[in-house]
Amino acid sequence: MEFNKKNMKNMMFLIVFAVLFYVGVQRIENLAAGFVFVGRIVFPFILGGAMAFILNLPMSFLEKRLFGKVKKRKLVRLASLVLSILFVLVVVQIVLLVVIPEVGTTVASISNNIEALLPELQKWAVSTFPDSEEISLWIQSLEFNWDKIIQTAIDFLKNGAGNVLNSTFTVAKTVINSLMNFCVAFVFACYILLQKEKLSVQVKKVLYAFVPVKFVKKTLKVASLSYKTFANFVTGQCLEAVILGTMFFIAMSLLKFPYALLVGVVIAFTALIPIFGAFIGCVLGTFLIFVSNPMQAIGFVILFLMLQQIEGNLIYPHVVGGSVGLPSIWVLVAVTVGGSLMGVVGMLIFIPLSSVVYALFREMVYKRLKERGIHDI
Repeated sequence: MEFNKKNMKNMMFLIVFAVLFYVGVQRIENLAAGFVFVGRIVFPFILGGAMAFILNLPMSFLEKRLFGKVKKRKLVRLASLVLSILFVLVVVQIVLLVVIPEVGTTVASISNNIEALLPELQKWAVSTFPDSEEISLWIQSLEFNWDKIIQTAIDFLKNGAGNVLNSTFTVAKTVINSLMNFCVAFVFACYILLQKEKLSVQVKKVLYAFVPVKFVKKTLKVASLSYKTFANFVTGQCLEAVILGTMFFIAMSLLKFPYALLVGVVIAFTALIPIFGAFIGCVLGTFLIFVSNPMQAIGFVILFLMLQQIEGNLIYPHVVGGSVGLPSIWVLVAVTVGGSLMGVVGMLIFIPLSSVVYALFREMVYKRLKERGIHDI
């Protein structure tokens, strides 16, 4: 009798699922619109959760290391949160103070260098293709006019994105919505961080009240492993980016390369994208140096390949791969698959996600081997 009731219950669930699936397929456009609507509502809270996760890393460190002996925990929590926010703001401010003046100087230098380089390039091209009159005429007609380039870019934006630029209301609405989402996310992140223990207890109570105990324990175990892995990955990735950017700045300064500080900062930021991000910085750095000195650009590429080998074979696997407990070969696989499926976001997510799956699968394998009495492999 119990068996029949169980079968009937399963069949009812299956029928309901089939009906909902059929309706969803028939109304796929409405379903997609519904998901987009829900996504817009949920987005500030997802962003707030991500901000809380990032801020919790320095905040937890301050609570344990700096205020570990202070008894007033609420005051400690608030002070740690404020200091963490200030730390992030100071880092952003330092980067802006370094990058913005360098960018201004670089743009002016590039303009002058291109104007000086263009005649030499024309002479070289004419001497290289003496028998081709069309190529010679085309090369001699080339000119560099910075004002004309800026005006062309403005005209392109006006024509190509006229609907956006010509609609002040649309632009203002987009800016206001972005600011509102950021403010809601920031406030939500602060609430999470100030009451994280209380929220954790509430979530556990809800799970234990409605979900089987065995499943809750497994869920909490996976959640704990995921948090530690993602936290270690973010810390390791930031440390690796700082190390790589510093290496380029020091090496370029010693070798008298131009734009050492700017290229070092750019490579440090692009290196936040696992494995492949530094190559983006290499392209930008090569372009900047090429305009100033083509021969030094070749030297910069050689320097990049050398430092990239050191970073890829020594620093990254030990700093990031070691921090998430994932072997080097699987770090490469995770980045490749994540980038193919979800782009840059996939590259960032798939390494810690793969580490969690790797740890759970390894535990399962060892458990099965132990059950079968196999210990000598």
